Amino acid sequence: SHIMSEYVRMTDTERDQIDQDAQVFMRTCADAIHQLRIEAHKGVQSAQVKEHRTAVLDFIEDYLKRVCKLYSEQRAIRVKRVIDKKRL
Repeated sequence: SHIMSEYVRMTDTERDQIDQDAQVFMRTCADAIHQLRIEAHKGVQSAQVKEHRTAVLDFIEDYLKRVCKLYSEQRAIRVKRVIDKKRL
């Protein structure tokens, strides 16, 4: 109970700022992956190196997609709670 008494809730403004920052960050990451994809094959002669780089970038892109999905699910829960509060 002592820990809970010191717990301070985030404001809706703080949550909105985090949402906005997260969206910018995810977009920046997606752009960076796209740029890396372009740069990864420049001047590379070896098919094995190209295949390896493509696999690594595919893995990173998939990871980003999973993070974005998790974020979207959490945001949907928040939006649902806000809607439910307004109904009450």
